[in-house]
Amino acid sequence: MTSEPTPALVCLASASPRRRDLLWQIGVPHKAVPANLDEQPLPGESPHDYVERLAVEKAMAVRARGERLPVLAADTAVVLDGVVFGKPVDHADALAMLGRLSGRVHQVLTAVALANERSVEVRVSATSVRLRDLTLTEREAYWQSGEPRDKAGGYAIQGYGAVFIESLSGSYSGVVGLPLAETAELLRAAGIAVWRGSRA
Repeated sequence: MTSEPTPALVCLASASPRRRDLLWQIGVPHKAVPANLDEQPLPGESPHDYVERLAVEKAMAVRARGERLPVLAADTAVVLDGVVFGKPVDHADALAMLGRLSGRVHQVLTAVALANERSVEVRVSATSVRLRDLTLTEREAYWQSGEPRDKAGGYAIQGYGAVFIESLSGSYSGVVGLPLAETAELLRAAGIAVWRGSRA
């Protein structure tokens, strides 16, 4: 006899399989409903304000569609010298982006927001990451792997891009896309337990 699926406790406003895996990692049954918002920064908006605004807007957008579960949303930005690096638009952009990050320390900011019927709360995780020096051949081969195409900053720490990471100070899960310490803090404050759920 098979067990019934565990009812979702939250709605994740994301299509990211990486964020879903991280939520399962801390035992939170959930469903996923992408927010699909315009993610362009506003004129003069700081990187911190940018990720915070988008996380809140994603959560509120899914709530506005009639979602009754608490809605969890996140947004991640790679930042170098105050400039937000989004997803590369093409091959040349990806190689240039990785070239600028090569051998330098950059910041990864990830905001996580939780919206329910009463309020929306948000936390921001900041992590410093250093990439080792990358040759043009390495950057080209990495592009050909397909991995950089939909990743902020053009790399995935949880994928092939892990071999480029020289050091990290902060939240590994935040760099992947969902800072688990901050996420668990928001969930606990809303009365949602971590670890007690099971993968359906």
